[in-house]
Parts: sequence; C-alpha cells; structure tokens
Amino acid sequence: MKKFLVLYRSTASVAEQMANATPEQMKGAMDAWMGWAKKAGTAIVDLGTPLGNPTKVTLTSSGDGDTKLGGFSILQAESSKAVTDLFKGHPHFMAPGATIEVFEFLRMPGM
Repeated sequence: MKKFLVLYRSTASVAEQMANATPEQMKGAMDAWMGWAKKAGTAIVDLGTPLGNPTKVTLTSSGDGDTKLGGFSILQAESSKAVTDLFKGHPHFMAPGATIEVFEFLRMPGM
C-alpha cells in the first residue's frame, strides 16, 4: 500500500473562509467533509486539519503565489489513480479557486 500527501489549496485562506461563513454554512461544510471521509474509509491515514497562515522560515522570499495552502490529509491506496479517484466530487472544490495536489511518499534508500 502506498501513502500520499494531499494538499488543499484555495485563493482564499481557511481563516478567511471560516470568518465569512455563517454557522449553517460551516456545519454544511463539515457535514460534506465527514461524508467524503466516510466514502474514503480506510484510505484515510490522517484526515488532517485546516491550516492557519504560514510563518516563513527562509532567508529570501520566493513569493506567495495566487493560492494559499489550506489543509492536508494523508491517504493510502494501491496507486495514484486509486487515490485521485477518491477526490471526484470532493467538498474542497466548493472553495474559491480550489485545487488539490497529491504527492506520493517515496521510500528513502536504506531506510
């Protein structure tokens, strides 16, 4: 079984989205996420969490880009196709400018 890091990006930060949402909208969003989590089932290793604004620890800035990292998950599946198939109809796509990136964890030689 392979593991994958999933990054959720949007043009609006999670903090901004949460600040502008009504309690009903927040409940609806959480219900959608929990519905997706139930569908994904045992593929979820770590559902993850929303992320706050980053603190950069670099000597130079490479720019912020147009999207903000909003959260992460760690999933497992037999293949990248199997894991990406789980994202059809994912609730994150309701966020403005939403994208989802999936990275396979590579094995470290000798470890």
